[in-house]
Parts: sequence; C-alpha cells; structure tokens
Amino acid sequence: MTTYFTDASFKFLRGLARHNDKTWFAAHKAQYEEHVRQPFQRLLTDLQPDLAKVSTHFRAEPKPVGGSLFRIYRDTRFSGDKAPYKPWQGARLFHERSKQVPAPSFYLHLQPGECFVGAGLWHPEPDTQRRVRQFVFDNPGTWKATAHDAKFRKRFDFEESEMLTRPPRGFPADFEFIEDLKHKNFVFWRDLDDATITGPKLRQVVAADLAALGPFVDYLCAALDLEF
Repeated sequence: MTTYFTDASFKFLRGLARHNDKTWFAAHKAQYEEHVRQPFQRLLTDLQPDLAKVSTHFRAEPKPVGGSLFRIYRDTRFSGDKAPYKPWQGARLFHERSKQVPAPSFYLHLQPGECFVGAGLWHPEPDTQRRVRQFVFDNPGTWKATAHDAKFRKRFDFEESEMLTRPPRGFPADFEFIEDLKHKNFVFWRDLDDATITGPKLRQVVAADLAALGPFVDYLCAALDLEF
C-alpha cells in the first residue's frame, strides 16, 4: 500500500488559504510540487487500472498540462474575488470524448477538512440539463434503481447547492422524481476525512468509490449517447 498525501500537503494548502498571493506562492512552490501536485499525479497513475475496471472510456491522466489535474491558478477575469490561487487541488477523471461533447466525469477534491470524491455533471449547459431530465422522465425505472438504490444513497449525497424552486418547464409536477429534476447539477459525492487522505488505503478507498459511482455515471452517459 502506498501513501500519497501527508500532513505537509494540508499544511501547504492551509498556508495558501491564509497567504493567497503570488509572492507567498513563489516562495513555497517547491512544497506545492512535492506535497500536492506530484503525489496527486502518482495517485492518478495508480488509479488507471482501477478506473479501467469501471469503464475503459474514462481517463485518469497524470500529465501536468491537459491532464486530469485542474490548474491551481484561478481565472479571476470575471470574478469579484481576485485571489490568484485555489486553496485546494482537484482532479477530473474525464470521458475520452469530453473535449468534443458534454460528458460526466469522476472528481477528487483535496482540501483540509473538505476532501471529497464524486461524479456527475457539474454546471451543465441548459441543453445538457434538458437531455438528462428528459432521459430520467423517459426511464424512471432505471433512474430509481441507480440513483435511489438504498446502499448508494447511504454512501453518497445528491448535490443540492443549486435547485429550481419549481418543476422544470415541460415536466409534470406529479412525476415521481420531480424533485430530482429540479437539480441544476447531477452530482453524487461523499466526504473523505483527512485521515483517509493521508492514510495507506487511499487508493483502495477511491477505487471502491469509483466503482460504486459507476452505475450513476453509466446512466448519465446513456442520457447523453456516450459510451461507458
């Protein structure tokens, strides 16, 4: 078993949250590379065979540019928050066709006290939302078996930060899963405690979560006519 992240990983991210400026980051960039980015790249590499068991159409890509890791640099052009860095590191295990068409992904988030693993569609475009909602409406039985499975719901939470207040246009209010159709994001996730993140079983834990999230991602792929 391999340990990827350590207390030093969290120490760097806590420091970045307190000193979110270019001078501090430049002085501590070596710690970022050693304790955050490189361990994450190793984890992504080691997760490749685990992900392939879930789906051969998704990628855990460790390369530093154009891979699974999100940039730590924030795009501040259209934001009131001009802090230049994200005080977390995230990685998207993406569908092989995600650069051509909308596609769900798996996601792993590293942040002190706020680590999590999840999967789905985050901030999909309106047309993509509509396609998923229509697919759920047309296939409620498989949606129930997938997204309302008791073991699945005990393990993962349905992301609820952005919801419609009324049923989406064109769908009857008495539909069995109308509350699900109010979601703007179709994401299930669960917290990972810091001890798990820094422990020797992290890969095994994440691999098990990817497998458990697989049927949900498969459903979304079916809704979007994607291979799984």
